[in-house]
Amino acid sequence: MKFERKQFLEDVTKILSADFAVTLEEAGKKELYQAVSKAVMTEVFPDWQACKRQSGKRCGYFSAEFLMGRAIFNNLLSLGILEDVREALASVREDLNEFEEVEDAALGNGGLGRLAACYLESAASMDIPLDGYGIRYRYGLFRQTFENGYQKEEGDDWLKWGDPWSVRVEREAKIVRFADMDVLAVPYDMPIFGYRNGVVNTLRLWSSEPIRAFDFEMFDKMKGENKAVENFHATKICDVLYPNDNTMVGKMLRLRQQYFLVSASLQDIVTKLKAEGVDLHDLPKRYCFQLNDTHPVLAIPELIRILRAEGFSFEEAFGVAGRCFNFTNHTIMAEALERWDALALSDLIPSVYEQILACQNRLDEEAGGDSRFFIIREGTVHMANLAIYVSSKVNGVAEIHTNILKRETFRDWYERYPEKFVNITNGITPRRWLLLNNPRLAALIDGKIGSAWHTDLSRLSLLKPHLGDMLSDFKEIKGENKARLAAYIKEKEGVEIPAGFIFDVQIKRLHEYKRQLLNALSVLAYYFGVKDGTYRDLPPTAFIFGAKAAPGYYMAKAIIKFINEIANLVNGDKTVSDRMRVVFVQNYDVSYAEKIVCAADISEQISMAGMEASGTGNMKFMLNGTVTLGTLDGANVEICEEAGADNNYIFGATVDEVAKVKHGYAPEKLLEADPVLKRAVETLIDGTFPDEKGMLKRLYASLTTGYEPDRYLVLHDFADYMRVKTKLLYDYGTDEFFMKCLVNLASAGKFSSDRSVKDYADLIWHI
Repeated sequence: MKFERKQFLEDVTKILSADFAVTLEEAGKKELYQAVSKAVMTEVFPDWQACKRQSGKRCGYFSAEFLMGRAIFNNLLSLGILEDVREALASVREDLNEFEEVEDAALGNGGLGRLAACYLESAASMDIPLDGYGIRYRYGLFRQTFENGYQKEEGDDWLKWGDPWSVRVEREAKIVRFADMDVLAVPYDMPIFGYRNGVVNTLRLWSSEPIRAFDFEMFDKMKGENKAVENFHATKICDVLYPNDNTMVGKMLRLRQQYFLVSASLQDIVTKLKAEGVDLHDLPKRYCFQLNDTHPVLAIPELIRILRAEGFSFEEAFGVAGRCFNFTNHTIMAEALERWDALALSDLIPSVYEQILACQNRLDEEAGGDSRFFIIREGTVHMANLAIYVSSKVNGVAEIHTNILKRETFRDWYERYPEKFVNITNGITPRRWLLLNNPRLAALIDGKIGSAWHTDLSRLSLLKPHLGDMLSDFKEIKGENKARLAAYIKEKEGVEIPAGFIFDVQIKRLHEYKRQLLNALSVLAYYFGVKDGTYRDLPPTAFIFGAKAAPGYYMAKAIIKFINEIANLVNGDKTVSDRMRVVFVQNYDVSYAEKIVCAADISEQISMAGMEASGTGNMKFMLNGTVTLGTLDGANVEICEEAGADNNYIFGATVDEVAKVKHGYAPEKLLEADPVLKRAVETLIDGTFPDEKGMLKRLYASLTTGYEPDRYLVLHDFADYMRVKTKLLYDYGTDEFFMKCLVNLASAGKFSSDRSVKDYADLIWHI
């Protein structure tokens, strides 16, 4: 994009006067943000339209989540005008950094949604025709605050700054039909800019609206409240990501959301192809669809339904669907592989359920009645099985994860359809996660090997002969980033962290298998050790947590309460203040992550081996020069392969050892044998912390009693975790330690989402 300062400021001024009736000098931050964004959108519109009109095969990426984060800085970077805009605004006494207050588009929960965002950006940067399809939630996941240590959820009004990076395309609205109601799906298109290459792909997000918002006749009869209720049921489909499904009402709302997404998207694509005169038998030549986990798998029977309505036989429709769809699995956890009550599904979308039944009948015939292969069983529809049966390809997201899918989770399916299963290790975009969030480090790399790595991350390996020369600058840059984060945390959280402390960081979605509880117990062990003299010389360390727990996930919320009470204990004890600080940052999101990953000294990736499909946070830390403290799980395995296990800190039971450990596992014996562990664990029940709601007692019970005590081997791995973590803390500060950090940075090339999307394009999409 060619940038002319004078013209840009004139455009901004015109938009301010037309939209807000203010001058450039009078404009507030929100008004200026809108005007700057709209000025850029106006300039790139011709490129966007040209890319939309391109012929050839495209891929539709269907996902319930797109965790895009804040758009403005990343978009300006991709367009190559970030510094130009900064200087233009500075020339009229405005600071681009004021837009730090713009809300994140938090339309995702964690790694799955952030991965989708990285893939969209990388596809545009690699000139791969990939468009996203999702839901335009009116509120993000939720805004998290803490009250007496408990997580409190509030509405996340991400639109309060407006949404200048989206365009409402009402003329392409579709009607989505449920058995009990029809709703209007209105698309909002968001441009996805390639990195300095003129490519603009599209993320289409659907908004649910009533077909008729106002009924004058009904109002005239003083029955307007009936219409209001009807409108509420239509709009609530898109109110929030992942409504609490602890009730049947919540489950049905999730089911509505998923069908709404896939039906609107497929209707849209089919309508456009028909308008072009395309024979729908040739649909696989024009489109393929990637299903990002099980949430959008209803797209399969929905496409079959649409094609049958167009006159296709079931076999013809099934064949087209099979050549179009591909399925990415993100978990081995049985409870995360979506299943729907068959009666509920058939009541809500009966014509779609008919196609699922037809797929089941076809599978029965093909499998010769082999009971291992089913889609519907005992009144339940198994969405992962449907996806595997129909899709062309099924992929895991890290080598260890894909091998577990083949060997355990989907073993029978793999033995029957081995050609379907492939691995594509996840990746992250280096533009947002190094160029944007860590510009001084990016400039240091540019000075050593040039800038080609911006779109070819494998070139980071060229840094290896230069690491010694980079050491001093790297330490200075890391120190600056830590000081910046410490100031931000003090402002936002009210907790003071000396920048000279080690920054030990665990930021990710809160789940028991990710074992934030293990980390918390180690913090208590260090605290008691500092108090009793065991760790009198503990290197000063800040233990930094960030995570949201799903509103209905009781145990995850109990862990948050526990960590916040530990923080109160440690931070309130002046006798340890020169050794320890603890903070759980509130409302962890993409923008917070951008500040944290470049400042961290330790990346905690400590899930029980075999549970984390891949992880992408581990890659972001690695790219910013951080060592991994973790288990051999997910992409940690490949990180160690690329950077060397000796440049990271690995502990705990391996995947093969976990099953052996769980056979006859007796966690109570571990507690009796390890007084350090026992003391930390018993703070859950001995009155050390307030527990008005009994949540900490429930945590204690989850570790010691019940059907499957210590399901994620927190107690088993504790001793080895403490051993390795303690070594890491004492290693910190030496040149040898910082060289490990730099080796990780120079070895991060594999973990680019550019590589990932090219693998998809070559192995799965054939585009």
